[in-house]
Amino acid sequence: MTLGFAPPTATSIRSSSGSASRLARMLEPAEWAEAGIPLLRNPREVVSGLHSRHRPTPSTAVVAVLDHEERLAASASFVRRPAPADGWEFRNALLAHLRRVIPHDLRRRSPVRTAVLLYCRDGDERWTEEDGAWMWGLRDACTLHGLRCGAYITMTTGGWQVVGEGRGGRRPSSGSEPVPLGDEPAERHRLTPRTAGGASEPLRWAAAR
Repeated sequence: MTLGFAPPTATSIRSSSGSASRLARMLEPAEWAEAGIPLLRNPREVVSGLHSRHRPTPSTAVVAVLDHEERLAASASFVRRPAPADGWEFRNALLAHLRRVIPHDLRRRSPVRTAVLLYCRDGDERWTEEDGAWMWGLRDACTLHGLRCGAYITMTTGGWQVVGEGRGGRRPSSGSEPVPLGDEPAERHRLTPRTAGGASEPLRWAAAR
């Protein structure tokens, strides 16, 4: 009788390799804090404005570009595909939507505009690996589009919070009604584009020029 271990199959090797790669494409809160992410002067105003424009529900990402005075230059929202959290996939999706709504700033010596990301999800305010993958994706997308990487904000049924800053609020939340934006249209177009992953998903976007 011979005892031993069965050699790993090619499928299990690929699966382990893929998991390790995904784990490498995420940022933990400590790494995010060390990255020197600029603070928002009025995060509640930014969050309320994006919530009113895009009405995010769980699994919706809202990426926004702010000018040097923290005014909204452009924003886009899309629903995350049901797949394992991967910073590379998130980066590609964010970059694709940024390219649709605003020109890049790659010709500038240093970034002038800042991109922030609001992600509406289930669960509580505690950091998750999915958050880490979004943070990695946002940082990389900003580099490739010539933008300064800004805040990552999560929104749940309990409210919103700016990750790594300890600032947040109970409203708006994923279940609250948006505050009207006055005469400004909350939504200018509704499209069904092909996403970076190849699947057709609803996209809502607004551009404030």
